Amino acid sequence: MIDKITRPTVLEVNLDNFKYNIEQIKKFLKPQTKIMPVIKADGYGTYINTRLDIVNNFDIVAVATVDEGINLRKLGYKKDIFVLNQPYVSEIEKIVENNLIIGICSNEFLDEVKKKKTKLIVHIEIETGMGRTGVDLNNLDNFIDNLKENPNIKIEGIYSHLSSADEDFEYTNMQLEKFEEAVKKVRKNFNIKYIHCLASNGIINFSNYQYNLVRPGIIMYGYKSGKGIEEKIDLKPTCILKSKITFIKEVDENTSISYGRRFISKRKSKIATVPIGYADGVKRILSNVGEVVINNKKAPIIGSICMDSFMVDVTDIKDVKYGDDVYIWDNKLITIEDIAKKCDTINYEILSTIGRRVPRNFI
Repeated sequence: MIDKITRPTVLEVNLDNFKYNIEQIKKFLKPQTKIMPVIKADGYGTYINTRLDIVNNFDIVAVATVDEGINLRKLGYKKDIFVLNQPYVSEIEKIVENNLIIGICSNEFLDEVKKKKTKLIVHIEIETGMGRTGVDLNNLDNFIDNLKENPNIKIEGIYSHLSSADEDFEYTNMQLEKFEEAVKKVRKNFNIKYIHCLASNGIINFSNYQYNLVRPGIIMYGYKSGKGIEEKIDLKPTCILKSKITFIKEVDENTSISYGRRFISKRKSKIATVPIGYADGVKRILSNVGEVVINNKKAPIIGSICMDSFMVDVTDIKDVKYGDDVYIWDNKLITIEDIAKKCDTINYEILSTIGRRVPRNFI
């Protein structure tokens, strides 16, 4: 992480908006239901995971990898850390040393734990229809028997992932029925502390299945997790990605711009250079397609986006000058969702792939 902001390009992260979103999420929850914020991938690119004043407000947080959990410990977070994905056997020692809780779903992993005689705290991951990882219901009895044979493993929770909680309610209800069946089986054999299957879409659309723990992700950061979400919960975007104009020039008609000569001016034009590129997370697919906001007006990105910069046609921007702010998204005229649509992807990817060399400025 860059400590001192010197670059004109920055991701502004509004912590008050993050806190506001948490309060909106709580409106869907019962008093006994805890929030386990998903702060993997550098807090979806926001670096909120580095802010102890934020993460210390939660009794348990979720990460994706063991190394992410270790980094949290190094920062000073002393409460529970849950690793969503079953780790590698080679990471067992680090898991124990850093007091991490892990998800498990394979007998092969359990067999290796047996050999090492390692004490672990785990949550059982159930496959209910995500088609990724988890213990299938048909194999759950065998998995439970295997767990019973290893007294060093403490079963603290059970969880699953919903694949389509934003759009396919019939399929989601089927997943939830399977999960409920798994929960009953596990409860007969173990005294479990946490039961969780709802992420952002599930919290909003299936709150009656919240059990006692939920895993909000993208909605904490203020962005839509699916269709129609904005009609059900009031969210405030936490991030603005902006830079500045560092070079302006006038060019004649038929002047080529950037690599590959993918833009040829059709008139005498004023062209600005913006010092942020695809290495910073501005997708190259936005070449000749994307827009930015300058002086409260949209301006087109022209030519190929470079690794460290791109060019904008500012001919029609009044009083434009060197040093003016350039908003890649401002959450008003251009949103992350607008950019994601042009990139044929989702807002999760746009936010989480902002490069590490872009300073994060918490406001």
